[in-house]
Amino acid sequence: MERLWFITNPHSGSSDAKKAEAIEAACTERGLSFVGRTDFPDQALPTIADLDRAGADTVVLFAGDGTINAASCALAAWNGGILILPGGTMNMLAKVLHGDADPAAILHAAHEHGRPIALPYVEAGKHRALVGTIVGPAASWYRAREHVREGSLGRIWPAIRAAWRRTFGRGVKLTGAPGFPPRVQAAYIRAQDDHLQIAAVDARDARAIADLGWNWVTGDWLAAQAVTEVRTDQVRIAERRPVLALFDGEPQMLDPGTAITVGRSRKQFITTAKEEA
Repeated sequence: MERLWFITNPHSGSSDAKKAEAIEAACTERGLSFVGRTDFPDQALPTIADLDRAGADTVVLFAGDGTINAASCALAAWNGGILILPGGTMNMLAKVLHGDADPAAILHAAHEHGRPIALPYVEAGKHRALVGTIVGPAASWYRAREHVREGSLGRIWPAIRAAWRRTFGRGVKLTGAPGFPPRVQAAYIRAQDDHLQIAAVDARDARAIADLGWNWVTGDWLAAQAVTEVRTDQVRIAERRPVLALFDGEPQMLDPGTAITVGRSRKQFITTAKEEA
């Protein structure tokens, strides 16, 4: 970890320009050099060829989960390392890799004793999610959440009303998970080492849906009351039409019959956590 390419998203939850400058200063203090920088999405992500031409050995990602997902998918075949710093709202992947340490502490620890590990991910066709995938009509709450993050007050309530109507609909049907309800408003799917962990959201009344929506807009919607969890190796979309899904917060449409499984990355994500004995 000596030659870095810095990728940031100034629009993410906590990755503003001043914090990005502080990270660059911390790297300079340790004698690390920058061979490139990308402000995503205003600039295109670097390709593997770009990184190799610049002689980069590590990509430093200071952004939210959506940007991290886009960059890690684009660089899935790269031989270098990827260091993730908490630059979003929830920073779930950064916590997995580094605990609650701040960016400066993570940089110092990564330079001294960071090690590359592989990560499991949710895989559905060409789409991947390192943090998690949300499938079903309740995924439409993401629009309201984005407006909250942007401070677009005039758009929040129309988005909430639209999400409310969709959540009261038929729900989504998935097959392949023993004990999974027949239809649910959403399924939150996370990849573990050898299985999928699925939280099924089954909110059937106005109070439960309001609880679900509020927890979605304000933070962790798994705190809602109408959630049960199951585990399985694979599930499949059992609908006649495409359904909305969020991959690390980014919307995609999944075709009927799409299989959702567990994948595993290359050993390229740098962790600063102590290795288990």
